[in-house]
Amino acid sequence: MDFKEKYGSWGLITGASAGLGTCYARAMAEMGLNLVLVARREERLHQLAEELEKTNGIKTLCLPLDLTEEAAIEILGAKTSSLEIGLFVNNAGFGYLNSFLEQKDSNISKMIRLNCEIPARLSRLFLAPMAERKRGGMIVLASAAAYLPTPPMSVYGATKGFDLLLGESLAMEMRSFNVDVLVVSPGHTDTEFHGVAGAQSAVVGGTACPEDVVKQSFRLLGKRISFVHGVHNFFLTWLTRFVPRSVVARLSFLALKNR
Repeated sequence: MDFKEKYGSWGLITGASAGLGTCYARAMAEMGLNLVLVARREERLHQLAEELEKTNGIKTLCLPLDLTEEAAIEILGAKTSSLEIGLFVNNAGFGYLNSFLEQKDSNISKMIRLNCEIPARLSRLFLAPMAERKRGGMIVLASAAAYLPTPPMSVYGATKGFDLLLGESLAMEMRSFNVDVLVVSPGHTDTEFHGVAGAQSAVVGGTACPEDVVKQSFRLLGKRISFVHGVHNFFLTWLTRFVPRSVVARLSFLALKNR
């Protein structure tokens, strides 16, 4: 597929300075898309932009923003208003592996805002012009955690469940506008996200290569509305349909509490 011809000449990635966000940026640059790179860490953004411009001959726009700040979405909208954003990767988010009672109110609020409110508002911001143009695509990063209770990552799992249902719903709504939406649910992936979250090792299925997650994302965009990356993760989430939820919650707690 020629992504530039199908979706347009510009892509945008949130959380672009590390992990899956960086991998998505590199893959999209290889497709020939010009890129808007959004993340908090300005130095990393500029390093990535320099690499992508030099290697792929594309244009980049770096926007060092903390998306949880009140004016961030308005700034992002203003800075990109003259660009035809045709492929949007809704990637920014974070989580903690910690008892619910030990988490600070500020962390809970920030997680819900960044993982739920911000993706919803950004989806509205970029899908609206795509619908008017009758072309575009969006990838929403959820998680295998979206499919089951995740004590002691209770809030994180709940926010990823929100992303999953939001993305799948938008995929159906946007079909009539010729806009593709795909929800991607990785398991434990070899990125710094899990170190920050405190989940250093995989529960099941080993640790995935982020480049493979990205490759499968683009292979399935426009063909599916969601997918769980990794065979073990897929069967884990599939089995939850047939096991009582109380059992799933207990098994999940036992698997996660010592991570």
